[in-house]
Amino acid sequence: RLKDIELAKLGDSDVHVKMLAAPINPADINMIQGTYPNLSPLPAVGGNEGVGEVLEVGRGVAALKPGDWVIPATNALGTWRTQGVFPEETLLKVPSDMPVLCAATLSVNPCTAFRMLADFETLAPGDSVIQNAANSGVGQAVIQIAKASGIKTINVVRDRPDLPKLVERLMALGADHVITEEMLRKPEMKEIFKSIPKPRLALNCVGGKSTTEMLRHLQPKGTMVTYGGMARQPLMVPVSAFIFRDVRLRGFWMTQWRKDHAQDQESVTTMMDTLCQLIQKGQLTAPACTEVPLQDYKAALENAMKPFISSKQVLLL
Repeated sequence: RLKDIELAKLGDSDVHVKMLAAPINPADINMIQGTYPNLSPLPAVGGNEGVGEVLEVGRGVAALKPGDWVIPATNALGTWRTQGVFPEETLLKVPSDMPVLCAATLSVNPCTAFRMLADFETLAPGDSVIQNAANSGVGQAVIQIAKASGIKTINVVRDRPDLPKLVERLMALGADHVITEEMLRKPEMKEIFKSIPKPRLALNCVGGKSTTEMLRHLQPKGTMVTYGGMARQPLMVPVSAFIFRDVRLRGFWMTQWRKDHAQDQESVTTMMDTLCQLIQKGQLTAPACTEVPLQDYKAALENAMKPFISSKQVLLL
């Protein structure tokens, strides 16, 4: 429900923020459904991500000032609101000259993409990565961050009526190859690997049979990182993949990474600086977004749950 609530009083280490825009992510929906591992105590304000402008700061706040732009440094901040008062340590400053949709969608998907490309395999220019759900927010960020680093991407998407349009859009972002799940088990894959090496890293957001097929193309001793399960089916791995190819299966959850690195400000700063620089150079853009006024939140939530919607619903606040 859309409700008017009283703003909390501004404490010494608090920041009064006017929210500008906040997207609806799958994790937000899962939190509302009560199926996410991290749930806010009720009653709660939805939204894990977004960007706001600082209006006022408490007496003890040194790093932020009115006019600065901020994004959440933690999850479950409750960004689907017009204004809020938040503790300083829950916010990260970002450049206010970047496009508002880039800032609003920065703290979840691009960070997830960045960490998965950096933390599991040491990739060099010319190496390749294979990923499914390539048209998702994370998928689009993986394509662009990899492209900026000279890493080739093989991008798997579900077949759909407007497939040529989607392929064109992902290629425009810098994808090297875009294939459907069905193609994973076809001879055309051999053609792809004539021009680029087999991937050492696979990124899985789907699960089920197509993920098993994707795993077959991984190099021996390669790593598959699972960060989502959109098919709601388990991951089936042939015993031979473990024994004869020694593949590694890992998992990634951005929320956990933030908890683990809460005291490691340098890692966070390096990641955010790199992503902001890519945005400012035009090498990392916001995913396709549909901007929705806050009062139309019901339609936005319904659209966010429809299959094959390649556009992220963003609440304008």
